[in-house]
Amino acid sequence: MSSFITKLQKRLAKEESGFTLIELLIVLVIIGILLAIAVPSYLGFKDRANDSAAKANVRSAIPAVEAYFADHGDYAFTNKLDATGASVASGVAAGPLTLALIDSGIKLSHAAGVGTPATSYCVDATVGGKSWNKAGPSASIVTGLC
Repeated sequence: MSSFITKLQKRLAKEESGFTLIELLIVLVIIGILLAIAVPSYLGFKDRANDSAAKANVRSAIPAVEAYFADHGDYAFTNKLDATGASVASGVAAGPLTLALIDSGIKLSHAAGVGTPATSYCVDATVGGKSWNKAGPSASIVTGLC
């Protein structure tokens, strides 16, 4: 029995340890399969997160829009004031800046009063290419821009 153990110890001492090419290829195939499963899941998660963020930005702007209406009697905040309170030139999309005077946390792409007098509004937000809007007090939040 001791001669068998000595022979085994000599053989193990001579043998070089390491991974064979087949073992390395199997590991690479396993990593490839895991990536093929994980990447689409991650991209789907990212799209859902961008949708949720854009919807939340629109939803969080509604109290500021309604507060503006309560103060001024209309939704004509499009070309009034910028964030510093200075008058804004015509044609400049100052709606989000005007609403930022009411709530500095607003993150909108566009906000505008609709009609003359402005009896409605449209606000939208875009996050990561996903856009959502709300067009008026009784409207739902829907996909797309104003």
